[in-house]
Amino acid sequence: MSQYYPLSLENAIVYARSIPDFFTADANLSCEEIGDGNLNLVFKIEDPISAKSLIVKQALPYAKVVGESWPLSLDRARIEREALVIQHTLCPDLVPIVYGGNQELAITVMEDLSDHTIMRKGLIDGNTYPRFPEHIGRFIAHTLFYTSDLGMNQQRKKEQAARFVNPDLCKITEDLIFEDPYRDVPNNDFSEDIILEVKQLWEDTELHLEVALLREKFLTHGEALLHGDLHTGSIFVTAQSTKVIDPEFAFYGPMGFDLGAIIANLLLNFTAQPGWSDNTELLEERRQWLLTSIKNVWDQFENHFRRLWNDYGIDPISKTPGYQNLYIQKVLRDAVGFAGCKMIRRIVGLSHVADIETIQDDELRHQAKVTALQIGKALLKYGRSTSSIDEIIDLTKQIVQTEGVSL
Repeated sequence: MSQYYPLSLENAIVYARSIPDFFTADANLSCEEIGDGNLNLVFKIEDPISAKSLIVKQALPYAKVVGESWPLSLDRARIEREALVIQHTLCPDLVPIVYGGNQELAITVMEDLSDHTIMRKGLIDGNTYPRFPEHIGRFIAHTLFYTSDLGMNQQRKKEQAARFVNPDLCKITEDLIFEDPYRDVPNNDFSEDIILEVKQLWEDTELHLEVALLREKFLTHGEALLHGDLHTGSIFVTAQSTKVIDPEFAFYGPMGFDLGAIIANLLLNFTAQPGWSDNTELLEERRQWLLTSIKNVWDQFENHFRRLWNDYGIDPISKTPGYQNLYIQKVLRDAVGFAGCKMIRRIVGLSHVADIETIQDDELRHQAKVTALQIGKALLKYGRSTSSIDEIIDLTKQIVQTEGVSL
């Protein structure tokens, strides 16, 4: 029989004391719940004297956003913990330290990142992060390469892939990103002011074909260990540091998915900027930084990935001339399409982004939603013919200029 129970503040303190060699036995620990996600309890435990602190994260057996009617496997806590360990091994400066965990209670204990800011909030506040593109490009390149058939023994990769079968959370992605937004179902969540755009989305069979092809890739292309939910709410930042958290959606899937998620979230903030920038000059500056960052994320990923392939690739046949270029092109095209799916989901489907939803001006909030849908649809329809990231930047600029919004 399961011994699972949801932690209270007191329980979390008791568990934190069990972490070897972290807090002293007589430490007067404080605890607060800081989680605002949909799937977990998150506690910060701190010793005010030593200023040492850590995070205790516990998976809930259901989705908080819906309630107990949406049950979820607690095994996702193990998946998240193991993914964090792998990712920290590959990129120790970009992933928090894992101090321990408990499978029965679905707990992971990790480094406290309170000195960082959630990137989504930072972007809403108008901040820019000059080191982010290199950091996240390197993170994606290293974590994908070294968990793929290119960078690890193929038989060991199959064994590792078996540990990251993640049906419950993959089902969330399959439904919320690749199905629900394209049909009239109860799970969708959109405002009445975009009902015409939503109905057009439901009737666009050309778009549906692109979504079906991307859904097939998500279901069948186990290329590498993905983070699986790599948005700006899963990244902590400072001006000099980037930390990637929350890989509970981790599974073996198509490489372009994580890249697409990053591109989509930067573009969602891009569409929201008229609601956050006080004047035209500031709007242009912030939007240009976001577009430049998208280009730099891709360039950093590609440069790191090609270098790893050339220097550390273990599969001789993958060195065949021409293969690497075709492989990288495939990843780019997948990333563009997945970015489109991610953008549309955040406007029409369940679980939106604060970048847009918290804009106070009704007209600017409406315009952000419409622009996001237009860009998302364009990315989906253009994805399979993309040849460079610059084309996506130009496409975005054209859509915004067409709608009369300043760059």
